[in-house]
Amino acid sequence: MNPKINELLDRIREIESEIEQEVKKRRSELQADFEEKRIRFEEEVLAQQRRFKTGLIKYVLTANWLVVLTAPIIYSVLLPMLVLDAFVTLYQWVCFPIYGIPRVRRRSHFVYDRTHLAYLNVVEKINCAYCSYGNGLMSYAREVVGRTEQYWCPIKHARKVMQAHPHYIGFLDYGDAEGYQRELENIRAKLATLDTDT
Repeated sequence: MNPKINELLDRIREIESEIEQEVKKRRSELQADFEEKRIRFEEEVLAQQRRFKTGLIKYVLTANWLVVLTAPIIYSVLLPMLVLDAFVTLYQWVCFPIYGIPRVRRRSHFVYDRTHLAYLNVVEKINCAYCSYGNGLMSYAREVVGRTEQYWCPIKHARKVMQAHPHYIGFLDYGDAEGYQRELENIRAKLATLDTDT
């Protein structure tokens, strides 16, 4: 890969690390800490959060009626998402071992931690869980498809790709026929070294 691109990628990783440190610092200021895989709030923090909770009746009665009318449309997408989830999972369980690609750990892409927030009522927590599932599913499917693309067609597009998956940067340049013939097996071999949580 181009040394300048490698240098830029290293800088991106450094910036991402700095961002994560700032997020951790802010979580600490809000006294929201992780205990292994559980989230812990101090009791006084929970009491403070509860002060901002909108009661369920008030929440429903003050809701914008157009928002209420669109709720069935939003939640109707749950069935196709469940079908997509099932097919992506089945696909990688059947095909990835044949291709020598490590399976994507599904649970690494789904985060349901907003239910611990005392300032959310039950409807808001359900909405948050729905969004967490949808975004987690897209992340999970993207990783499965990204690994598949790295195996079958690791060639960059001629046009700019919006928010390409993390594997894309290592793909071969568009139009590099010699590089494709020379490097395809090496790129495929890199898949076997991936961790399931990568």
